[in-house]
Amino acid sequence: MKNYFYFLGVDEHASDEEIKKAYRKLSLKYHPDKNHNDPFFEARFRELQEAYEILIDTDKRKKYSANLQASQKSFKSTLPPYIKTFEANKTFVKKGEEITLKWITQNADVVKIFPFGLMTPYGEKAFKITGFKEGKFQVILQAQNAITKQTVVKGITIYEGEAPEITLENEATETEKTNDHSFEKQSRGFALDNAGVVKILIIIVLMILILISTFLK
Repeated sequence: MKNYFYFLGVDEHASDEEIKKAYRKLSLKYHPDKNHNDPFFEARFRELQEAYEILIDTDKRKKYSANLQASQKSFKSTLPPYIKTFEANKTFVKKGEEITLKWITQNADVVKIFPFGLMTPYGEKAFKITGFKEGKFQVILQAQNAITKQTVVKGITIYEGEAPEITLENEATETEKTNDHSFEKQSRGFALDNAGVVKILIIIVLMILILISTFLK
């Protein structure tokens, strides 16, 4: 069940004046005319209107509040909220390039993605970044279990520009250098070993000559 109080960012005991003030503020923020008629903002604007129409009417609000409390009590999961998946199809983009977010949450009945607002417990959203801050754009997923009052958060950092490339040519060059260096060390070791053998043979020959000379005397 939708939580209209949460949509408007007010307490369940908020006064009519607080509801009106919250609605005016959010309706300006999410109005389609201010957001290039983006379908996402159109949907959020309709939800705000729906929430306001229910909560500003005394009878409708009373009935809605009773149903909301019953719904929250019947919410089966008392387990901590959990973010199973939260990912973007790309993390390096240029201004105006489309990005798609995908997410799956569990044991959460209030899900919000900053800076976009309320979301369903699972789904996907396409959007475009028009401005970066110091070459970065932060997207944060917040999932809450209204019964346990526990909240989990996960973020994604999207960077401006193209992803760094790792070329096979560079990798091959580094591998060749490593192999050449290893071969050089092995060659040196082999040369040293041969020199040692020659020295030993010379010593043996000299000893034999000395023995023969001694025997002949």
